[in-house]
Amino acid sequence: MTWDGQALQMAHWLGKYIANQYTAHSQSIAFNRMPHERPPSLDPIAARRWGALPLVQASHQTASAASPWLHEEVARRMEERLAFIRLQPKSWVCWNPLRAGLNILALLRRRYPQAIGHLLADREAEMAWVQANVQAPWWKPSTWFQSKLKTAPLKPHSMDLVWANMLLHQAADPQALLAEWHRVLAVDGFLMFSCLGPDTLKELRTVYAKEGWPMPSHEFTDMHDWGDMLVHAGFAEPVMDMEKITLTYINPDKLVEDLRNLGRNFHVSRFKGLRGKNWYKNFQNALLSLAQKDSQGRLALTFEVVYGHALKPQPRIKVASQSEINLDDMRQMLQNPLKKHDQV
Repeated sequence: MTWDGQALQMAHWLGKYIANQYTAHSQSIAFNRMPHERPPSLDPIAARRWGALPLVQASHQTASAASPWLHEEVARRMEERLAFIRLQPKSWVCWNPLRAGLNILALLRRRYPQAIGHLLADREAEMAWVQANVQAPWWKPSTWFQSKLKTAPLKPHSMDLVWANMLLHQAADPQALLAEWHRVLAVDGFLMFSCLGPDTLKELRTVYAKEGWPMPSHEFTDMHDWGDMLVHAGFAEPVMDMEKITLTYINPDKLVEDLRNLGRNFHVSRFKGLRGKNWYKNFQNALLSLAQKDSQGRLALTFEVVYGHALKPQPRIKVASQSEINLDDMRQMLQNPLKKHDQV
C-alpha cells in the first residue's frame, strides 16, 4: 500500500495566529450558505452504533493494531501544521485517540513539553488502555519527569488545544460535537481537526453507480460547509485547507480490508442485510475492470482530507435595548478582560 499526496487548494480564511507566510493582504471570504445539520445522506443511527463499538477487545492488543494507518498518516501531516501556529498551549486534549491515531500523543508531547496532556474517549476503559500502552519505557531518563496523560472529565474552558483527527465525518451529530469542543476550550484556545471530504472514494462510487448498487458510503461534507458550521458554533477565524491522498492496493481483498478498518457505510440507502459469495465475486470483478489503476496495475482509491483550524474568541454581548448573557460567559469575560484591539 502506497500513498501519493497532493495539495489542491486552500480556502482564503486567515487567522491572526498563523505564521507570516499568510500575508495581511489576503482576504477573508464569508459564506452565506446555511450549514447542514449532519453530513449529507448520513444515517445517524448507524453512526452511533459504530461509535459505540468497543475498540479495546483484549489486554494484549498492541498499539500499532489499534489505529488505522491512514488516520496515523493524516495526524502526522496535521501535526506539521502546528509549526505555523504561534500559540503555545498549556493544556491539550486528544479526542478519541484510538480512532484518531495513537502516534500523535508522542508528537504533541514533544512539541509542547511543558503542556499537560489529556485524553477523552467515549469509554473510560479505552482511556485507561491508551494511558497504559503509550507510556514510554520506565528506563528512558527523558521520561522520568514526564507526567501521565490525564483522563479526568474535562471542565468548561479548561483546554488550550483540542486535537480531533478524522472524527467529524463519522459523527452522528457533528454540530453537537463542535459545540462540545467549543465548551471545553478556553478563550483564545484553538481547535485542530481533520476529516474526509467529498471526493473520497470517488473511484468506488463510480463502480457502484455503474453496477446499480447503493452507494458505498455517505456523502462527505465540503470544507466550506465545515467552515460555516465552525462560525455558527461560536469559533472565529477558521482556516480550512484540503489535500488528496491516493492509496493503492495489490488486490481487492487488501482494499476491502483497509476500508473495514477505516469505518463503515453510513449511507441511508446502503445495502440492507447480508450479501452472498456471488455478489462479492461480482464486486471483485467490478473493481478490477472499473477502478482506476496506477502504472503498476494496482487498484487506486482517492481520499480527500480536509484540515481545519479555528479559535475560540472572547464572548461578546450584542448591544440592544435588552441584552442577555449566560453566567458562564460572564465569568469568562470577567476573567479575560477585553484587549485594546477588541474595545470599541
